[in-house]
Amino acid sequence: MSFDVISSGNNAEIGTDVGAGVNAEMSVETSTAGSASAAAVFCADIGGSFIKFGVSRHAGEVEEGEKVPMPTASWPGFVVAVQGLIARYGNAFPPDTPLAIATAGLVSPQTGELLSTNIPAFTGRALAAELSWQLGRRVTAANDADCFTLAEAHAGHAQGLPIVAGVILGTGVGGGLVINGQLVRGHGGVTGEWGHGAIVRTELTLEGHTYAIPRRPCACGQTGCLDTLGGARGMERLHRHFHRRDSTSRQIVAGWRRGQPEAALTIAAWLRLVAEPLALLVNILGPSKIVVGGGLASADGLIAALDKRVRAGVLHRYPDLLVIAGKFAHNGGLVGASVLGRLA
Repeated sequence: MSFDVISSGNNAEIGTDVGAGVNAEMSVETSTAGSASAAAVFCADIGGSFIKFGVSRHAGEVEEGEKVPMPTASWPGFVVAVQGLIARYGNAFPPDTPLAIATAGLVSPQTGELLSTNIPAFTGRALAAELSWQLGRRVTAANDADCFTLAEAHAGHAQGLPIVAGVILGTGVGGGLVINGQLVRGHGGVTGEWGHGAIVRTELTLEGHTYAIPRRPCACGQTGCLDTLGGARGMERLHRHFHRRDSTSRQIVAGWRRGQPEAALTIAAWLRLVAEPLALLVNILGPSKIVVGGGLASADGLIAALDKRVRAGVLHRYPDLLVIAGKFAHNGGLVGASVLGRLA
């Protein structure tokens, strides 16, 4: 089978088992250098629609194979799909080649169970342990935002920096945290989830005018989470709230760049609402860089404007850019899995 190389990165040597249960409330994955870093790892990025598959020969580098439909409601169907991908791409590799998975949902380091996922087949399952048993090989799994952050910290725009915060601005809002090259995984798999919590303002004053801001119910069960207004769909909700008309996030950003007044108001409000909790995250964690993934990371000028707003709201002054678009903004799941799978 043929592959496309989607990234080339460093050959970081990393160790410790993510798939094993961890009893601590907060775990920082530790590393040991060793020959395992040179062995191949199968990588999968699993979302609500597709399974993307690839093979990694070095951490931070993935040869992409293909993507197949994800049978979201069927665990047996999922296992068959993964077995098929390994059969098609795995003939040249040892039978014990491990599989590393980036997945939607929170992966608990205490139990291995998947929570808050949009994939019903995974709900309540210890994904890595159950799949490892059925495939007869080691399997590790982590949240896709965590994997994106790992990718950036090991082979991307934050490579080698001590504290890296990953921020996803896609359909919704997510995040991850890497310290000294190691993934931090909190209780229940919750770390860096800055988009959740009742934190959205009820009003904003922009250029002398005060605007009411809706506090919407969130899928997590709370009301007023940034996740409801901070991603691409949230930007569209803000625009509809202010102007009583529907526009896509791309149209809104394009109008803002042209100086269109309605779009300018929406983006000004969006920047304030997103930058304030992000500045709080900076004051708590002190990251060296914040790397942004997801669809909005590629919106021209938007991340630069967000960076300016965030740096104006933090205690320590950053002379250089702090908030930047990630190198792996659109393929960080697979690249991060290539790092994750080398945790021995």
